[in-house]
Amino acid sequence: MTRTVKHGTAPLPDPLPRGEREKRFTRAFTAMPADIDALGHVNNAVWVRWIQELAVAHWAAVAPAEQQAAYVWVVTRHEVDYRGNVAVGETVSGETWVPEPPKGARFDRHVRFTGSDGRVKVEAVTTWALLDRATGRLLRVRPEIAAPFLSMPTEQRRAPVA
Repeated sequence: MTRTVKHGTAPLPDPLPRGEREKRFTRAFTAMPADIDALGHVNNAVWVRWIQELAVAHWAAVAPAEQQAAYVWVVTRHEVDYRGNVAVGETVSGETWVPEPPKGARFDRHVRFTGSDGRVKVEAVTTWALLDRATGRLLRVRPEIAAPFLSMPTEQRRAPVA
């Protein structure tokens, strides 16, 4: 589902406390002429493509090769808030994170695109499901598959007392 909100609506609160941002993944996206719609800004379908590209790049960056070979993620839902426009040649920073452990085969991924002006242009929550690459069957997300995406609780980040 895609929903549009008016400019000036406050962005969603940051779901991760300060100090737990190490599990976030960022990448820059620059609007090319083919990305621009009749209104002169990035087309909504392009934002959805960028959301997917960001998520796939995150998986490729953190998952071990054997997991990448065995599993594939598919989107089951997108909820997108369009907060600003981006014109050809402008660059945005895409940031993604997974704030909560998976539920069965699915988890929610948060995405935020911020312009060079510091303003949030697009925010999204997308739901992804894990499939076995060989069979196409839905799989429960095991803790070792989810771990690279999740922030470590504060008590687990502390160095052990000697």
